[in-house]
Amino acid sequence: MKERIWILLLMMIAVPLAGEFKFYPFDDTFRVSLGTPAFFLFLLWGRGIHPNIAGMLTGMSVFVFRFLLAVGIRDISVEEAMYLHFPAFFYYVIYALLFHWTKMNERHDQPFMIGFLGVGIEIIASLSEMVFRSLLAYNQDISLLAIEQLVIIAFIRSFFVLGFFNIFKLREAKLAEEEQRMQKEKMLLFISNLYEESVHLKKTMQNAEEITRMCYDFYRRLKSGEEGGRDAQTALQIAGLVHEIKKDNQRIYAGVSELISSENMQDYMNIKQLGNIMLVSNRRYAESLGKDVSFTLHVNGDHPPYHVFMVLSIINNLLTNAVEAIREEGYVSLHIKRKNQFVEFSVSDNGSGIPPRLKEIIFTEGFTTKFDVFGNPSTGIGLSYVKHTVEKWGGHIMLMDNDIETVFIVRIPIEAMIEKGLV
Repeated sequence: MKERIWILLLMMIAVPLAGEFKFYPFDDTFRVSLGTPAFFLFLLWGRGIHPNIAGMLTGMSVFVFRFLLAVGIRDISVEEAMYLHFPAFFYYVIYALLFHWTKMNERHDQPFMIGFLGVGIEIIASLSEMVFRSLLAYNQDISLLAIEQLVIIAFIRSFFVLGFFNIFKLREAKLAEEEQRMQKEKMLLFISNLYEESVHLKKTMQNAEEITRMCYDFYRRLKSGEEGGRDAQTALQIAGLVHEIKKDNQRIYAGVSELISSENMQDYMNIKQLGNIMLVSNRRYAESLGKDVSFTLHVNGDHPPYHVFMVLSIINNLLTNAVEAIREEGYVSLHIKRKNQFVEFSVSDNGSGIPPRLKEIIFTEGFTTKFDVFGNPSTGIGLSYVKHTVEKWGGHIMLMDNDIETVFIVRIPIEAMIEKGLV
């Protein structure tokens, strides 16, 4: 509502001012102003404003503005100023009525129709103003030459506004496309995180099932012994609790699996497009950490569309680690190559590197060098997850580093990345 009021106020100010910019294209008394193009553009822009209301308010503001100028500055009598400028009120009212009647704001996808209708509306509104002015004050005849000039100016002004308006629409469409692209990237990354979590959740379910089985066996052994009483009940209670955890995990896993397998999501994507998504998200992550990190992407060879969430859940982990390894400024590179029936991802950075004594245990579950502001360690499952998942798909991961940069190389069979049944 506030936006509509502001547009109306801006229209009531801008159109009278634009109307004072006049020129005489035919070297006679036929005057052309920019008030009509400004009014036409506002009507197209303000789709939420009723044209009839806009026409009445704008017509009144134009009349009042011109009347005050005529009486206060040009020293014209009040009566003459009324006769001279009151017809402009009817011009804008009739223009707005015709604009509404022809449903112009429902034709934004028909630019040429808008242009020709705009020409017709301006001609009718101008003729109405001329007739009213002639009857009201001067009893002048409307010449054929004036009508011809009116038609020419109407064509020029209407299609000029149409071109200007289409520039706005094109800009608006580009912004909407960019917003949609960003939302798509966020959704893909969100789903990839769910994909990764679903793998962990499935592993937790398997562990819970194993604990349940072991506890139940322990319970049976204790119960068969002489001192089985309390210990046996404790073991049974543990088994029951773990079993509840397993059931909860199963429900969560079912929901997550349904979400990530939704047919509305794009399962496969061009690898260059996918790589750009990962670099954009990690560039934003680096900025949020206050780091100046440059990112590069290189794709070599011909690649089929790869499974989106498989790639994101693996490579995004490595890219995030690379960003976190950089202290203040540096670079992160992602190279994607096709080597026969394998696809190779290389993630390199010039961060702080990995100490030699830790290279043997970086893929161990629970290992971490990251701590929060309170000194609490992270989960340490990132690299272990990557290794476990890559090996599950028949690939392998290795670390190659030197004094200049750290490089993680992931090689996965292409067949595993493109066949749904193996995901």
